[in-house]
Amino acid sequence: MRKLILFFFILLINCVSAQSYEDTIRENRVKHYAELIDPTSKVLTQEEIDHFEGLSYYEIDTLYRIQTSFTKRKGKRFEMPTSTDRTPIYRRFGYIDFKLNDSTYRLTVYQNCELKKKKEFKNYLFIPFRDATCQTESYGGGRYIDTEIPKGKTLRIDFNKAYNPYCAYSIRYSCPIPPEENTLKIAIPAGEKVPVGYHKDH
Repeated sequence: MRKLILFFFILLINCVSAQSYEDTIRENRVKHYAELIDPTSKVLTQEEIDHFEGLSYYEIDTLYRIQTSFTKRKGKRFEMPTSTDRTPIYRRFGYIDFKLNDSTYRLTVYQNCELKKKKEFKNYLFIPFRDATCQTESYGGGRYIDTEIPKGKTLRIDFNKAYNPYCAYSIRYSCPIPPEENTLKIAIPAGEKVPVGYHKDH
């Protein structure tokens, strides 16, 4: 009897944790939308807000919340291409390797050389990527994942948190283009899709 009670208790805790995780993801999405349509945030102009039709996401799937193997391997500074002539300075910070559907994949993790000088961003790492959903369901310019320098040799990434660069909403922005090495041949049906009513010419 005690074992049965313990089993249901553990099951309840797991259900609550899973629900809490999904609620957090949904809450972040609501906040993101609110920021975009808030004139005081100045992310979009009033004209862009007036024509903005909304955001679209894949269903939350814990399969894409992945514990990866992290390898720290710093590279030389380089100019990362963007959607404009701007070329911010980044460097490779390391790699993450992970499994999906019995296959192993690798993404390069980058560090913004200017941003790291700011105290609040000194541990910030950046993972821009493309996958097989680009230009169909997700933004053709790729999506981003933010993370922090791990203390060990693992790094949890969550594709449910993958988000679009501001270029998906406005041509006024200059956005990093994911390097070729961060193009995944598989589809990652998680995170943000193209905005509702999206047109390539905005």
